[in-house]
Amino acid sequence: MFRGTNVLNKSLGQHFLKDESLAERIVQAMDIRPGMQVLEIGPGAGALTRLIARVEGVGFRAVEIDGPRVTDLEKEFPGLKGKILRGDILECDPPWEGKFSIIGNFPYNISSQILLRVLEWRDQVDRVVGMFQKEVAQRVVAAPGRKSYGILSVLVQAFFGAEYLFDVPPESFTPPPRVMSGVIRLKGNDNPFGVENMERFTRLVKTSFGQRRKILRNPARGLFDPVVLEEEIFTRRPEQLTIREFADLSKRMQFYE
Repeated sequence: MFRGTNVLNKSLGQHFLKDESLAERIVQAMDIRPGMQVLEIGPGAGALTRLIARVEGVGFRAVEIDGPRVTDLEKEFPGLKGKILRGDILECDPPWEGKFSIIGNFPYNISSQILLRVLEWRDQVDRVVGMFQKEVAQRVVAAPGRKSYGILSVLVQAFFGAEYLFDVPPESFTPPPRVMSGVIRLKGNDNPFGVENMERFTRLVKTSFGQRRKILRNPARGLFDPVVLEEEIFTRRPEQLTIREFADLSKRMQFYE
């Protein structure tokens, strides 16, 4: 177990995983093998880092925003010196030019933003195993028609297969959060729905779910020709549309510019 400083930075919303068996399950879910490149986001107290460091032949890097944590991790794992970078994952560049995987106990206050970052790197990221607040994790994997189906569901599943793996109770952390957590796995699936323009697609999805209780015609009124808006699909609510339907509609937007 990592024995660095136990001082928490409350401004960063830190909750460190202390259950070693759960840490092992998370790393096992990544199926790390020699030759892989793995980026850990927010290593914190090193619960996952120490397990990844044991696998030989893996290109490893981590991004940690908390400076003292970087220092402590380098002391605990001298072999990783120079590979644990101090920085903000929402501002840094991809750590490699080729394909890589992402793992982490993601800070809950920016977990949705991290997913959007992953989408920006979608051509390089082939797998993600991450821990989120359970409510967010359920939104990511939700299917059409579910109350939790929304912006994150559509945007993430347009490019990644998503599966919910297991719950993580509050007592697995120090200090314990006030919410249940959940671990999900994403696997890159090479744009199976044929999204042609990510900016258009994102605008359509966000605009649609901005008024999720209304039929699609209302929020989409400024994006399509009035004749197109008379089609049956616009009489449905956003959560009733599949990802492919959103992708197809995004190609027909008339007033995007």
